[in-house]
Amino acid sequence: MSGTVAGFFHLADEREPVPLFVQVPFAERAAITRLTNLKLASTTGQMVPLAELVQVEASTEPPFIYRKNQQRVVYVLADTAGVEDSPLYTIFQLNEALQRTVQINGAAPPIFLTRQPFLTEEVAMKWDGEWQVTYEFLRDVLFAFVAVLILIYMLLVGWFHSFKTPLVILTPIPWSLIGILPAHALIGAFLSGTSVIGFMAGAGIVVRNAIILVDFAELRRRQGMALLAAVVDAGAVRFRPMLLTAASVVVGSAVILFDPIFQGLAVSLMAGEVASTFLSRLAVPALYYLSERRQEQEQGARVSTSDFTSGLAPTLPSDL
Repeated sequence: MSGTVAGFFHLADEREPVPLFVQVPFAERAAITRLTNLKLASTTGQMVPLAELVQVEASTEPPFIYRKNQQRVVYVLADTAGVEDSPLYTIFQLNEALQRTVQINGAAPPIFLTRQPFLTEEVAMKWDGEWQVTYEFLRDVLFAFVAVLILIYMLLVGWFHSFKTPLVILTPIPWSLIGILPAHALIGAFLSGTSVIGFMAGAGIVVRNAIILVDFAELRRRQGMALLAAVVDAGAVRFRPMLLTAASVVVGSAVILFDPIFQGLAVSLMAGEVASTFLSRLAVPALYYLSERRQEQEQGARVSTSDFTSGLAPTLPSDL
């Protein structure tokens, strides 16, 4: 009935041995009458029908009880395929249909996306499977990303001895979304976990470009250049290294652009780097100028006041 492996075929076109599975045909084991008509060989060699050896009784099989987190559940399994292969789009469509479902008490069943139902006295819907894995992945990655941003901010504060300058450097990070979101829509790619990884990987390059601009502007200021001239010089001189970095990222990411799994990573790196390079080249110097303008004006006022007071100081006779 359940069958058994009687041997193996060794075929020339197969790398592995092909099992020889022997089993009663489905037509012979589909109905109870056919099963009872099966004949077995006795010790004397006489063929005896199975009906003379067993007594058939109709009964109900006890149901299987599935539990998750010590709560009873009933699993409904399905998979998505086609144009919209992401589970989140299917979840939104099915949620609309579930909201139209009316229970005995007249209310729609509660739907849970990120946590389990607390009680099981009433029927509830919990989306699990691939969606739960995706949610936990994005949650943990975003937490790690925020922690890394805090560490980067602390390091920049220690390097520039300022609390405002690191904020200017970290500001261009969200600007890469200006290129990432339209690029996904343009080529028809879905936002996925690899897209988020590409956004966070590009954030490191964006921070590096901003550090190059701000550090070069401060170098020019220490050499005696005015703030506005230092900012303009930094944007002009350091643009070529930024452009070469963006070009290397685009060329390197083009290799995986058509990969079905890592396509989101490539699109995020390429589009995000191009957008952030051109935006940060203009915006970071402008933000740095606005943040340091008041300080330079105050320093200029102090210098002018000291010059004025030194000119009014009385000249004492030499014999005193």
